[in-house]
Amino acid sequence: MNSIEKALQKQNAEQDKQKDTRSSIEKAQQKTSVTPSAQDVSHTSEAPVAAKATPKKQSIEIDVEALGKKGFVSSNSERQLINEEYRAIKRKLLDNAFGPLSKSLNNSNIIMVTSSRPSEGKTFTAVNLALSIALEKDKTVLLVDADVLRPNVMRTLELKNKEGLMEYLLDEKKDISEVMNTTNVENLRIIAAGKSHHLSTELLASEKMYDAVEQFANRYPDRVVIVDTPPMLGINETAILANLAGQAILVTEESKSRLVDIENAVNQLNPDMAIGFVVNKSARGNTDGTGYGYGYYYAGAD
Repeated sequence: MNSIEKALQKQNAEQDKQKDTRSSIEKAQQKTSVTPSAQDVSHTSEAPVAAKATPKKQSIEIDVEALGKKGFVSSNSERQLINEEYRAIKRKLLDNAFGPLSKSLNNSNIIMVTSSRPSEGKTFTAVNLALSIALEKDKTVLLVDADVLRPNVMRTLELKNKEGLMEYLLDEKKDISEVMNTTNVENLRIIAAGKSHHLSTELLASEKMYDAVEQFANRYPDRVVIVDTPPMLGINETAILANLAGQAILVTEESKSRLVDIENAVNQLNPDMAIGFVVNKSARGNTDGTGYGYGYYYAGAD
C-alpha cells in the first residue's frame, strides 16, 4: 500500500468516526425531547390535589368554680365529699374499662349513664363522672349528650347548645371531630346533642352511629366515653344505645325510684354489660348541704 492509499484510508476512518459522533449526539437530543425535565413536568401535568384540611376543633369555656359552688366535682385542693364519692365510683368503672374484665366486655370504655324515669339525676351524674375522670393523669374523657329528645348536658354546664351529634348523624358534619369540643378542663372533651330531629331513633340506630362509637372506643386507648342517654322506660333510643356500650350506670333517686321501674330498666339493658347503680340524693350524703349523696353497687356481667 503506497502513501496515497494510506492517506485516503485514514481520511475515510476519520469521516466514519465523525458520523458516529453526530449519530450519538442526535440520539441524545431525541431522548431529551421525549423525556421532559422535572421543571417541564410541573407545567404540563395536572396540579396536585390539595390535601384535605383538618377540621378545626371548637373550644368551650366551663366555669369550673361556679360548678364547684353548686355541688359538682371540683379540681381544687379542698377535700370534698362529692369528690370522694365519685372517686370511688370512677375507680370501679376504670377497672372495668381497662382491667381484666375489659376483655369480656364489648367497648368496655364506653359508659352509658341512664335512669328508669326522668328527673332522677342522670345528667348530674354523667357530668360529675366526666369531671372526676378528667382529673386522672393518664386518662382523657369524652362526654357525649345522646339524650337528643331532652338534651341537658350543655344546660347543666351553663353553656349554650351547639351543633353536635345529630348534625354529624345527618351528614351535615362529615367528621366527628367537627362537633367535638375541647374545653378548659385539660382532659375533657364534649359533644353536644345538637338539634332535635323526628328520625332520632333511626339515626341513633344507623351505621354512622355505630361507626362513631367504634371511633370513640378504639381511636384513643386511654379515653373513657361517658354517654348521657335518655331514660330507659318508654324511649326506644336508649335501648339502641345499650347495645353499643360496654358499661351502664343506672341512676336511681332514693325514696323516689320504684323497684319495678328499676327492674324493667335493667331488663332492657344488654345482659353482657357491666351494670352499676348510683343512688342519687341519698340521705347519708347530705352532710355537705348540697342535697346530693351517692352509693354504688356493681352488678357486673354474667
